[in-house]
Amino acid sequence: MKVKLDENLGTRLQAEFRAAGYDVATVAGERLSGANDHRLFEICRTEGRILVTLDVGFGNLLRFPCEGTAGIAVLRVHEGTGHAFIRSLAATLIAAMTTRPIEGKLWIVEAGRIRERIGAEPEV
Repeated sequence: MKVKLDENLGTRLQAEFRAAGYDVATVAGERLSGANDHRLFEICRTEGRILVTLDVGFGNLLRFPCEGTAGIAVLRVHEGTGHAFIRSLAATLIAAMTTRPIEGKLWIVEAGRIRERIGAEPEV
């Protein structure tokens, strides 16, 4: 599978995803920093990459419908969250991606759980 790490993650999670066997690209590495969210969304859709981000705006399924995408994963953090917590959310995401498909879905990754959304369906 292919993953793109949003600019708010920089390159810090590349090693974790690569170690799990993912083809990883970063917004920073592709010089897309500052691109608007819709452009990034379309790039990920075209490339068939799962977008991994801290940007909760990507959780708006009306603006960013998941159908026809490789999936979107929003790592849910709080103010003052450290890198170790973000890494633990990434580990939760990677583990879940090995057991169930994210394609066409929005996953909100929180401490100890993943909320899954498909279109306008209620949360599971």
